[in-house]
Amino acid sequence: MLHTTNNLENPFIISKVIPEPLFCDREEETKYLIKQIYNGRNIVLISPRRMGKTGLIHHLFRQPEISEKHHTFFIDIYAATSLQEMCYTFGKAVFEQLKPKKKQYWESFVNTLKSIQAGFSIDAVTGEPKFELGIGAIYNPTTTLEEIFTYLESAPIPCIVAFDEFQQIADFQEKRVEAILRGLMQNCSKTSFIFSGSKQHTMSQMFQSKARPFYQSAQIMELKPLKKDVYTEFAKRLFKKHDKKLDTQVVEQVYDDYDGTTWYMQMLMNELFAITANKDTCTQDRISIAKKNIINVQEGSYQMQMSILSQKQKALLQAIAREGSTKAITSAAFVKKHSLSSPSSVQSAVKGLMDKDIVSSEEGCYRINDYFFSEWIKETF
Repeated sequence: MLHTTNNLENPFIISKVIPEPLFCDREEETKYLIKQIYNGRNIVLISPRRMGKTGLIHHLFRQPEISEKHHTFFIDIYAATSLQEMCYTFGKAVFEQLKPKKKQYWESFVNTLKSIQAGFSIDAVTGEPKFELGIGAIYNPTTTLEEIFTYLESAPIPCIVAFDEFQQIADFQEKRVEAILRGLMQNCSKTSFIFSGSKQHTMSQMFQSKARPFYQSAQIMELKPLKKDVYTEFAKRLFKKHDKKLDTQVVEQVYDDYDGTTWYMQMLMNELFAITANKDTCTQDRISIAKKNIINVQEGSYQMQMSILSQKQKALLQAIAREGSTKAITSAAFVKKHSLSSPSSVQSAVKGLMDKDIVSSEEGCYRINDYFFSEWIKETF
């Protein structure tokens, strides 16, 4: 096992917010998004998980034509399970993103939120404003949402609100959430919205079905993988900048192994950079070492995930991992090949795995969401 051989800062960032000099391409996509915003159109941004939607939105928000003329708010609702939780997340995110700006901005926001005004205070020592609400303090989420939207429309400069993992609202316990939000957004003339989601089927239904409130309310943009040659040159340039070399074949194999999925490529390139010494060359033989290092760190988490699954779910997960991705999981051939119980048990097992967000299905093709988890399963079972 190779370890980091120097103290250089690793340029392959794997967090959601990537500094501009280390952000790879997306020039055409950024121009397209700016064009839509300046033409008063809302945007639906769809792609599989970890393709880079969040990074692209933050990159967009940093562009001068956006940052200098707009308030920008990023709202991650992935963990929300109700309108109350979404309202809490929304209000807190707007407050926290206004706080570093002029006092008049966050004061105006606080004064608009009359239903939860008591949840804000000023730190006696630092003078900093504080958000002290708990989720339970949102007694009437519809009213509080109306107040948030009132602020957005009355802000001194236009606002852009990006909802990450927007498809979550389809599973909220309350009814008519889509209708409530759509009604509020229809009254907005100064605010632009970006709806980002990783479940393509759900997002498409929400915005393309005539029976749904958000029908044709936004331009749909599918975020594709970065071009292989673009990412290859990007990775080689970062290695070269730090006095290291990177074989072209390394990046091409990494790209193919992870279907161009940005986060997984970045994660592996991060590890390859870490195990390559100054003035050394990173070659293809190091890919297996880097993968092993990453998987070893995550092994405890993977074991825990497997421990909460039923025997039938584990068996199906192993079968999908062996295939990489597969369509006919309930076919007699698939069931027989992988010694599964029956097509009906497979159907039940895959539903459980999808509910746990371990497996996803797009266009009828099933795969394990976490590529590294999939590789660990293949090696372990």
